[in-house]
Amino acid sequence: MSIHDGHRDRLRQRFLNEGLENFNPHQVLELLLFYCIPRKDTNELACKLIQKFGSFSAVLEAPVSELKKVDGIGDSAAAFLSMLLEVERYYHAHHDKNAVFMCDAEAYCDYLSKMLTNKRNEEVYMMCLDSKYQMKSCREVGQGSTNYASVPIRRIVETALADNAVMVVLAHNHPSGLALPSPEDVHTTHRLAAALSTVDIKLIDHVIVADHDAVSLVQSAMFDPDNIQIYY
Repeated sequence: MSIHDGHRDRLRQRFLNEGLENFNPHQVLELLLFYCIPRKDTNELACKLIQKFGSFSAVLEAPVSELKKVDGIGDSAAAFLSMLLEVERYYHAHHDKNAVFMCDAEAYCDYLSKMLTNKRNEEVYMMCLDSKYQMKSCREVGQGSTNYASVPIRRIVETALADNAVMVVLAHNHPSGLALPSPEDVHTTHRLAAALSTVDIKLIDHVIVADHDAVSLVQSAMFDPDNIQIYY
């Protein structure tokens, strides 16, 4: 009998008994790989993945094309690993959504940071709120940098109207930079606020997310929702 006999069952049972707190990163990855590689030693494969990408989190953030370059990682395993962060974001977007209140910048910065951290590309999100600051939706409304030409103003306005929003919070990420608002971010914020105001919807903030950090333009004194300035 091999020392590896029953290894999968023992690791699964350990998780059921203890959770993941005392697992090493490669053991968590090994456990995950059980579910997409049914008959293979995933311990060695987990170690190879962490060695190549540098950390557990970097493995989950890696593009499918790069994951498949690791010997032993096929289409199914690469898709499964790439899907995990998206599943986390989906969970946060839908968990008790009808009971989520965004009464201050700390609340929506925390929520939007979870939605946008580790995104590989620049994306624009919008959170729609009712008059009691209850979140009605939070969804992607655009991709690319937030210069005025690339932000889909019409789509944002139509989405806010469709969701019966009274107020909205805009957010976008800087995948490989700092969470520092640029002059163009400020410019776009004011133009979008003006567009929304024509349909009686108030833009209350614009949040920049980068590397688990989130910066509010309102808290940074770069945007006043009650004093919209139009730049040409």
